[in-house]
Amino acid sequence: MHSQHADRRSRPTRRAVLGTIAGVAAAGTAGGYAWQQRGHGNGNGGGSDVGGGGAGSDSSARRGGGHTFERLSAPDRTVVRDSGGDTIATFTDGARTAVLTGPSRRFEEPRTTDATLTTNAWVRVLPHEWQPGMEKSAWFKGWFTKALGDTSPDVFAVAFQYSSAGAPGKHNSSGVRYAGTAHFGPRNQGVGNPLDFAYHDEQSDFYDYLGIPWTFPDGTLVQPEKARYGDVDCSGFQRLVWGYRMGIALDNTNAKGTGLPRRAFAIAAYGPGRLVIPDTGEQPTDLGVLQPGDLVFFAIIKDQPKLIDHCGMYMGLDDQGRHRFYSSRSAANGPTMGDLSGRSLLDGTDFYARGFRAARRL
Repeated sequence: MHSQHADRRSRPTRRAVLGTIAGVAAAGTAGGYAWQQRGHGNGNGGGSDVGGGGAGSDSSARRGGGHTFERLSAPDRTVVRDSGGDTIATFTDGARTAVLTGPSRRFEEPRTTDATLTTNAWVRVLPHEWQPGMEKSAWFKGWFTKALGDTSPDVFAVAFQYSSAGAPGKHNSSGVRYAGTAHFGPRNQGVGNPLDFAYHDEQSDFYDYLGIPWTFPDGTLVQPEKARYGDVDCSGFQRLVWGYRMGIALDNTNAKGTGLPRRAFAIAAYGPGRLVIPDTGEQPTDLGVLQPGDLVFFAIIKDQPKLIDHCGMYMGLDDQGRHRFYSSRSAANGPTMGDLSGRSLLDGTDFYARGFRAARRL
């Protein structure tokens, strides 16, 4: 069977969900997407120290290039500290996600939320999965020296290049629009409420947004649907950012493979990297293990309470001290950090928080 069948699947009516939809925010002022550099800040805005101190230190530390490399556990990782002892980078065993400290930036989306998020965490993708001792390798020394001073778009900045609140179009030399305002999917004519989760249809992958055919490593060739040009659903959005833009391998199935699977449940179960919060079927209460850039997963279909069916990207603590994430959603009609039809929060009793189940560090 053609593996694309796993992607263009029939689904139950989208999320008649866990009860009454909580936290529909006021539209707020018109305007859209923005993030601005605010100079050099001290707070990282993450759910925990970006690298941590805390429990799990094995007390081993090495110096290299004027920095201290320390091993911590839960999860196993290497943190880099400057001469003053401040964490400047975190590398997690088995993952390619690296978080470095850099200039402070503010992310906001006044169309859909009053919340803002200021962070000095810069999320980068390593060329290799991190393993203990890699700080001694020649490739790392060159990469790290460059990355410490790099203010080119990181994962967060790239993700916001698709904001549904309005992001400028970007085209490559072949004329392909590779960035710019993204929408969630085609309009479902049978659904009248714009805040309903089925108002816009799912099943739009990254190649639909791009409008180009794509050949996966297994040789499968997929064609974009014209009606889905510029559209990307929740997992398709993560594949667009982490795969197409940041270079992590992509698969076209929902089975265990070498790259990023298609659907949210498969990414949670079989994706590359490291599962940092396993799915126990309950809302996690200890969020201290999270770091900016982690993928977060939700079970939010009322009649399928154990099915992971939504995913997003953890950003850190917003200006209210709440754990905020960024995802492509129907009510906002694309990528959002906002609160239309459910607040983009992991903690508390709001709709998505109640459905939060797991987290993976790619």
